[in-house]
Amino acid sequence: MADEVSNGPDMPAATTVNEQAIEQAERVKETANEYFKNQNYDEAIKFYTQAIEINPNVAAYYGNRSFAYIKTECFGYALEDANKALQLDRAFLKAYYRRACANMALGKFKLALKDFEAVHKARPNDKDAKNKYKECDKIVKQKAFEKAIAVDSKKTDLALDIESTLDALRVPPEYDGPHLINGQVTEEFMEDLLIALRDCKKLHQKYAYQIMIAAKKYFQAQPSLVDISVPEETKFTVCGDIHGQFYDLLNIFELNGRPSADNPYLFNGDFVDRGSFSVECILTLFGYKLLYPERFYMSRGNHESVNMNQMYGFEGEVKSKYAGSRMVDLYTEIFNWLPLCHCIENKILVMHGGLFSEDGVTLQTLRNLERNRQPPDSGAMCDLLWSDPQPQLGRSSSKRGVGTQFGPDVTKRFLKENNLDYVIRSHEVKHEGYEVMHDGKCITIFSAPNYCDTMGNKGAFITLSGEDLKPNFTTFEAVPHPKVKPMAYANPLLSMLS
Repeated sequence: MADEVSNGPDMPAATTVNEQAIEQAERVKETANEYFKNQNYDEAIKFYTQAIEINPNVAAYYGNRSFAYIKTECFGYALEDANKALQLDRAFLKAYYRRACANMALGKFKLALKDFEAVHKARPNDKDAKNKYKECDKIVKQKAFEKAIAVDSKKTDLALDIESTLDALRVPPEYDGPHLINGQVTEEFMEDLLIALRDCKKLHQKYAYQIMIAAKKYFQAQPSLVDISVPEETKFTVCGDIHGQFYDLLNIFELNGRPSADNPYLFNGDFVDRGSFSVECILTLFGYKLLYPERFYMSRGNHESVNMNQMYGFEGEVKSKYAGSRMVDLYTEIFNWLPLCHCIENKILVMHGGLFSEDGVTLQTLRNLERNRQPPDSGAMCDLLWSDPQPQLGRSSSKRGVGTQFGPDVTKRFLKENNLDYVIRSHEVKHEGYEVMHDGKCITIFSAPNYCDTMGNKGAFITLSGEDLKPNFTTFEAVPHPKVKPMAYANPLLSMLS
């Protein structure tokens, strides 16, 4: 088994720790466990770290911290800890699960499969280990099949194919939801749509397809970096991740007004996944994009991608609510064309993730990015979707395992080189719904309160005045939603790993 799971150099010889320190470390670990049980993962990480500092010889400490990192989506750190645990104890099976889970979250299913296989071989009679191995093997085979047919699928435009069949798709007379007249989104339609979706009714498939096809055509014509003008007398709102939390999205509109020609919005990626009302969110956002194309904007997030959608629920939700895979594939086509970033009045750059692993990136670089694809593992497009700020200077490896972490000096140089005032990004849960870093030059905004019904965070949005472009923050709490748990449509293997 040791030959199969060797990964990286061995740990140095065990540090000598006296009995008193061993007992102290155990007490600290128990404190961490309590925080973990109460879903306070940041505090759990802090105390697991203290236990490791007191006694660095216990594989379980690293394994537990790895699990907490997974809960906070720090998959790169989770991989590091799982590897450290295995270097201390090659027979520590939980570490294989932690490493497999982190690799799956990063779309590295073949690596995950190796760990599940190792556990299955070590425990051939363990049904749980067998089921996890089989589920992951199923995903790997599905990915291989998708790759095999990808060449042929690139020759066709699914949106055009579906559009040619819409006339034959009949809306039954008993349907009591909103109707698109001549395929056009109107204010009346959006009013009816929000009421219907709020009441857990489903937009008819024909109308959903019409909205999706029209949205694709619009996004396809946009550049990768979209410039936004905000007149002096105008308020402009930037929202962060909403992650399928439709009822919190409705609450934003209650607090800040619905989108209109006089109330423009930018939603900064991660519209779907995790929350179990992602279909309702994305149809609402697409509808407003079509109604106010020059006053409503959408940026791509890292969750607008195939791997994330397959694992974290959007694919399963679409198939559950609309049956079949064609609509899922059409969403993928649309997501591939979403703009990657926006520049407000040539002074504020807004992207989902963050800045770049290398200096020298200009706004023209971003305008020229080829985005009609799945997110790559490196480069400017990857960084725009995945990177995070850090308080220390310079750059470091990403805590997520993808993208980079960039310091205040990196932000300062980028802003100076591109004549910008500051950047707005999203991508991270913040307790107050927002965070200001890098001497006020890097702002994080996150708009999904009580993320996944567990994190207890506030949501927030930013309003800017065209007069001075200074950010003003509004925070808000989560509102009730129907009794469908987050991740209800996620890949079953994620539930097994939790």
